[in-house]
Amino acid sequence: MKRSGHADLPLHGGKVPYWLAERMATLGGAITEAIVLEYGKSEFLTRLSDPMWFQSFGCVLGMDWHSSGITTSVMGALKKSLNPMASELGIYVCGGRGKHSRKTPDELIQLAGKVGFNGDEMVKNSKLSAKIDNTAIQDGYQLYLHSFVVTNEGEWAVIQQGMNDGNGMARRYHWHSSQVRSFSEEPHTGVCGINKGQILNLTAKEASKTKAGILTISKEPSDVMMREIRKIILPRHHEVKASDVNLKRLGSVLALANSGEVTSFDDLLMINGLGPRTLQSLTLVSEVIHGTPSRFSDPARYSFAHGGKDGHPFPVPTKVYDQTIHVLKTSVEKAKIGHTDKQKAIKSLHELSMKLEKGFRPSPERFEKIIQKERNDSHKYGGRTVFGKAKPPGGQLDLFN
Repeated sequence: MKRSGHADLPLHGGKVPYWLAERMATLGGAITEAIVLEYGKSEFLTRLSDPMWFQSFGCVLGMDWHSSGITTSVMGALKKSLNPMASELGIYVCGGRGKHSRKTPDELIQLAGKVGFNGDEMVKNSKLSAKIDNTAIQDGYQLYLHSFVVTNEGEWAVIQQGMNDGNGMARRYHWHSSQVRSFSEEPHTGVCGINKGQILNLTAKEASKTKAGILTISKEPSDVMMREIRKIILPRHHEVKASDVNLKRLGSVLALANSGEVTSFDDLLMINGLGPRTLQSLTLVSEVIHGTPSRFSDPARYSFAHGGKDGHPFPVPTKVYDQTIHVLKTSVEKAKIGHTDKQKAIKSLHELSMKLEKGFRPSPERFEKIIQKERNDSHKYGGRTVFGKAKPPGGQLDLFN
């Protein structure tokens, strides 16, 4: 089994503000429902186990585009939104950060009694995945988050993250049951974290002779390199730079939002207040739902849907965010009763953007102007950061509301 990548994830402190956490849970749940309706539960777990898609998903939800906090906040949002409708959706989220991770076995046993899968086997899968990443792979990262996502059919995915106090970085590990043939040999679908060079990795095939005694392997040297396919190199800088984004893809999204190409989408355009700015967000959300893996090589691009809580690339436009939620949730609810027009219209946004992209010529010099315009207009869209509310150009952030 080959790993799907690594990423630099700078450790960030602080908490997600309530006004953003609630929106993340609502939009995250709606996106999940849309994926499950269109592609099924297994496909959603496949997405979760893709490091690049996961980072893009966190960005479109308004989290800081490059930080380790995406992992905690996204999994917390999904647990909050998916578990109340788990009996209908068939997806359950167990575990979490710190003390919540230690409750995973109890949650799985209780869930097994309700759903009918083998609880002891699921607990073993949970514990082994943690043991592998904390002990069999000694890369300097100590696990502090363990989330176990399981369907009512017994398919599962694990997203867990460790920190390294020495370099101030985090590493995120992804597992998917459909890809695991052996816990002790190449089990991951992805490993995200700063590449530190030589590590002890006893899950690699080349380490078969070394791992005979897995309980004592911490004393065994190894020069096996972690083999990685998909890579996310996330820098420490907070601002989003042109080099972090595929400008052709971003440019086509912005062009589509202002092109008039979507005038035929009556169900979308009749929504009160839906304009180019919301179409920009919906197009990026559409890609998270319908895009292929190759579309997620630049996660920072998805921060242009709803900004970031730290103000990069711009404050979170709460009015646009709420409109995105409304449109997506409405389309999902209508699709459940057979009315799929709005759902098809949202999918078409992604398809139209890709068509525009083919002949689009990006303009790197316009990148900073686009960000500045978003910041200048932020107060119109209810822009907020952890520091307060956005003010008109020339004003200061309101730190008390």
